[in-house]
Amino acid sequence: MARDFLRNKAAIVGLGATEFSKDSGRTEIQLGVEAIMSALNDAGIDPADVDGMATYTMDNNPEIELHRLIGGRELKFFSRAHYGGGAACAPVMHAAMAVATGVADVVVVYRAMNERSGFRFGQGGLLTEDPNAFETVDFGWYFPHGLMTPASWVAMFAQRYLHETEATSEDFGRIAVGARDFASTNPAAWFYQKPLTLEEHQAAKWVAEPLRLFDCCQESDGAVAMVIVSAERAKDLQQTPVMIRGAAQGAKDQQRMMTSFYRDSLMDLPEMQCVADGLYSMSGLGPDDIQTAVLYDHFTPFVLPQLEAFGFAERGKACNFVREGHHLRGGKLPVNTHGGQIGEAYIHGLNGVAEGVRQVRGSSVNQVAGVEHVLVTAGTGVPTSGVILGTP
Repeated sequence: MARDFLRNKAAIVGLGATEFSKDSGRTEIQLGVEAIMSALNDAGIDPADVDGMATYTMDNNPEIELHRLIGGRELKFFSRAHYGGGAACAPVMHAAMAVATGVADVVVVYRAMNERSGFRFGQGGLLTEDPNAFETVDFGWYFPHGLMTPASWVAMFAQRYLHETEATSEDFGRIAVGARDFASTNPAAWFYQKPLTLEEHQAAKWVAEPLRLFDCCQESDGAVAMVIVSAERAKDLQQTPVMIRGAAQGAKDQQRMMTSFYRDSLMDLPEMQCVADGLYSMSGLGPDDIQTAVLYDHFTPFVLPQLEAFGFAERGKACNFVREGHHLRGGKLPVNTHGGQIGEAYIHGLNGVAEGVRQVRGSSVNQVAGVEHVLVTAGTGVPTSGVILGTP
């Protein structure tokens, strides 16, 4: 089967977001409506024309309610992707498939959450106490050993990565420092005008060794939305379209929900390798064609194997990539130019897709020169997804 069936068939034509905060003072539904209306206004599309919606399973915003509140008339397509932040790019893929096949004409992708003032993912624990739920049973193998939070789960992989490579905690710190540098010049970022030094990173307290405080992303309130239409319809709208060159989802053998501890190796991300293979195959591109990347950074250690999975560094050698500063401002592959989830906000990765759109549009506050293609990835350690965005 041809893998290029989605290449350039759909485009992102509208982008909207609320402010990012630690206490929004609004319901998640209100945040969602604000971001969606902003995205539709950006695209120049009447809310009544929206006939598709895509989001995450971990969402308190029913599609039919948001569709009603924005003034929608007919909803022909709706989908949700599971596995937390691993869903960040999947709704974009679903939307692209819907408009490319004619199932829907205008699909809104959204994520709205009070993840700091409301339910905090970082505190760990179960999403449900139903004893029959699969995840309740699954996590029963880890909780008795103290593995109860996302930080503790990622720490297992991070420790093994340090053991098998020449990487050190300072290399994790270099990821955090780079993100905070970009955030410091981004007025939308929580850490605007607040850069971080490597010394400050190394002096920070342990959260779950080898993760220090600044290796962990923020908890944020806010919303992001975008509008996706067919490439043909995009030609007549007010914004220059951002083309979806490739989109992919991926899960691999022995996959668990952030606890894939029984694989032969814990230093790789095979699910992200699956996504990388799919993206490069669909887009016809390779690592040398990417000018900037938005790599999911809920925890800094997982940025390193992502660089390896996509061919920007050899296996186990991403530490050299960051030591040479290639991921920094002015580097050969600036990473997370919005500040990432470390520095801007944690909107479950959809704010990273938004930054990819801005880079292609040429409107990022930390614009990389000569951008033709941007790679965006979703959550790591879980079944995941990714997109490559490009110029018309």
